[in-house]
Amino acid sequence: MKSKPSLFLPVVLCVVIFALPCLAEARIKLTALPERAKTIIRLDNPRATLIQEDRVLTLQKGLNKVDFSWKGVSIDEDSIRLDVLSHPYEAVLLGVSYPPGESALVWDIHSEEATEVTVRISYLLSNIDRIITYKGVSDKEERELNLKSFLVIRNFSGEDFENALLILEGGQSFERRILHGETKRVLFMKKKAVPIEKFWTFDAAKLPWDPERIEGNVGIPVSYRIKNRKESGLGSELIPGGKVRIFQQDGHGGTIFLGEDRTGPIPIGEEMNIWIGDSRDIVVTQHKMRQAHINQRRNNKNRVVLYDTDEIIKATIENFKDRAARLTMIQHIPGQWDMEECNMKYVRKDAYTLRFDIDLPAHGKKELKMHYHRRNLRKSEVLR
Repeated sequence: MKSKPSLFLPVVLCVVIFALPCLAEARIKLTALPERAKTIIRLDNPRATLIQEDRVLTLQKGLNKVDFSWKGVSIDEDSIRLDVLSHPYEAVLLGVSYPPGESALVWDIHSEEATEVTVRISYLLSNIDRIITYKGVSDKEERELNLKSFLVIRNFSGEDFENALLILEGGQSFERRILHGETKRVLFMKKKAVPIEKFWTFDAAKLPWDPERIEGNVGIPVSYRIKNRKESGLGSELIPGGKVRIFQQDGHGGTIFLGEDRTGPIPIGEEMNIWIGDSRDIVVTQHKMRQAHINQRRNNKNRVVLYDTDEIIKATIENFKDRAARLTMIQHIPGQWDMEECNMKYVRKDAYTLRFDIDLPAHGKKELKMHYHRRNLRKSEVLR
């Protein structure tokens, strides 16, 4: 038999022990609770699991001492809370004490009358966790994705939950029986024909500018983009983060494995980008064509202390695929800067990061050219 969180049965002690008066008053009035009327297991925080138990408490008039104890389970005692849900003005929680050397605590509750109240006991419980997994199968043309999501819950807490309501971070909920030592896998989302966008990503801060100078082949990361919006058949709730595995129909009744990624939570209106591997079908070659110092400012000793730069970057993008492709190019310009001229549209992701979405025709080539100035750079001599 596993030990569980428990509340002692009611006993009214009227024994007077002259030799040990303090022990006679230690727990003179204990109140009984029946089994849990309702249990909620909140899995919306990946770092901790919150358990909420609703129980009906029979109170006597006056001071009641409710003893909550646990054995064989890892409860964070500082997280234990009791809230009176019904008759909150008739039953008042006065305080809590922790008996020395015990896995227990005692609540002091004052009741105006003998009555029954519903209370909620909350605590953080260790060794019960969840994993979210996704399986997506794209069509052969890579335009749509059949998406399934599963909740895997593992209970090694030492506690049995006969009928618990499981709540995820996106608000999804399920009623399940989950016993100690048990692992369950639950399907909680199934969507067909979800539109996907396949794109390649070149980040100038992470990938080599001239792949021909690198030994071996240089691949560019390839991803699927799914939008958590109503037009995609989604957009009704947050999509929890988890592990994603992507497959593709091979045109012969089977599937091939493309890749695996892990994503964070995707709020409504945001995008889920799933990395499926690296591709050598698109090649980016980038060079800095100019880097000159201009507008030099000197101090009284005729030393240059501040200057601007005049810089030109040129990138050649080649698509060797038989189909059109979209490349997301990320460029970085540190510090204060302004753009003199750019032949492609871009979006500023932040003060120093530019994003270009470039559509490439099959077997096509495009060239990006950026002419910009960095402002108010300081000579290293000034820092000495």
